[in-house]
Amino acid sequence: MTLAIIWVIGVVAAVGYSLFAGTTEAVAAAVFDGVETAVQFCLGAGVIMCLWCGVFEVMGRAGLTKGLTRLLKPILCKLFPRTARYPDIFGALSSNVAANILGLGNAATPMGIKAAQGMAKLRGERSAKELATLVVLNTASVQLIPTTIASVRAACGAAVPFDILPAVWVTSVCSVAAGLLTVKVLNR
Repeated sequence: MTLAIIWVIGVVAAVGYSLFAGTTEAVAAAVFDGVETAVQFCLGAGVIMCLWCGVFEVMGRAGLTKGLTRLLKPILCKLFPRTARYPDIFGALSSNVAANILGLGNAATPMGIKAAQGMAKLRGERSAKELATLVVLNTASVQLIPTTIASVRAACGAAVPFDILPAVWVTSVCSVAAGLLTVKVLNR
């Protein structure tokens, strides 16, 4: 709500200033240009996101995500010992982490919500700590293939959208490590 109020104040101030300064034609042109750019960006990014969500679905049907989940199981069992005892919740959690690793944030969201709802129903101090860990992993996930960022870069005209891979790998590993360390320290 606060952000909406700030947004409205900013728009009113900009329009008011343009009336005062006599630049209403320039503001109107900028508004229409901004709308056109936003629509083009959303369409471009949306197409690429649909493609990668479809790829994730095909991977799931081919059993590749289950293989990735098996690879992640030892790490996730250490991070989420209580949740690991509940196969449905743990499956959603594993799928969420796998989708995030593949950079499919939009495809990961439903599984993350399902896992979080399941953890919340477990109640207890340990579940709350594991839920906080899930939030950190979701927010600062390690990404091997940053599809969302690459789709944004492609929509904005980048010649090689994936040329940022090394930087994404280093920063995502560092952010996950810092987040998990922070959760560990604050949960003591």
